Amino acid sequence: MIPVFDAWRSVPPEWKGGVVALGNFDGVHRGHQALLARAREQAASLGAPVVAFTFEPHPRGFFVPDTGPFRLTLLPAKTRLLAGHGVQAVLAQRFDESFAALPAASFIEDVLRKGLGARHVVCGYDFTFGARRSGNVEMLRADGKAHGFGVTVLDPVTHEGEIYSSTRIREALRHGWARDAAGLLGHDWEIEGTVELGDQRGRTIGFPTANVALGEHLRPRFGVYAVRALVDGVWRNGVANLGKRPTFGKLQENFEVHLFDFAGDLYGKVLRVALVDFIRAEMKFAGLDALKAQIAADGQAARAILAAP
Repeated sequence: MIPVFDAWRSVPPEWKGGVVALGNFDGVHRGHQALLARAREQAASLGAPVVAFTFEPHPRGFFVPDTGPFRLTLLPAKTRLLAGHGVQAVLAQRFDESFAALPAASFIEDVLRKGLGARHVVCGYDFTFGARRSGNVEMLRADGKAHGFGVTVLDPVTHEGEIYSSTRIREALRHGWARDAAGLLGHDWEIEGTVELGDQRGRTIGFPTANVALGEHLRPRFGVYAVRALVDGVWRNGVANLGKRPTFGKLQENFEVHLFDFAGDLYGKVLRVALVDFIRAEMKFAGLDALKAQIAADGQAARAILAAP
């Protein structure tokens, strides 16, 4: 795992003087990947490390705390994805009242120049920074020219005329369009969480499930999905139900994952679950027999989806 720092003042000397990729990087989608590729090119030409500068919590969550779960990637997943695209260290800057109040000029002078010693900065065309978003890419370019650090601003990255964005991916997932979201991301979208003790009802009807904590992940469309889950380094096929289980009247959000041909104990483990495709919407059943029949049908549907090339 690459090093992660939570404050710009705590970044050690060996990670200063690098190429700094700026952004929230929620999802690390294809647009972000293009930005990271540009950062890698600059780093190679300078013989410098690539450092991703992101924010925790996401500024949106800080400014609108009651917005509800919306994150595509929490920090562990984001770090893993960033590392996969050539990032060598992550500054997950703690976004609090003090940092939110930092003037734009201080962000450039104190944080980027003096704190990180940035030799080159790469960001998207719409990147803003500083108190009340008073800083923009034009300001960054001007300061870079005046103070001798390079600035690369990436134009919008598009596919079929539409810009790759975290917002589009969230919309796709809220519709249950897992494959569309994966196309925009460049990888399956995952929920990563600790397996918690549930009511163990699945065991009594022959379909044991792992109850995976949702945390601050975005809630995609409620229903049943074909999934793959990473268990002890092996990706295993399965089927998952995301919803409030109206048949049992619980009305509490649950993400229950049933892995095919698996009988191990998963309690307390952190599970990565990739949503591959949507099977059906959440339903309420008249009784246990109807539910069991539908679960069996869902399992067969998931197996067919996951077996397809």
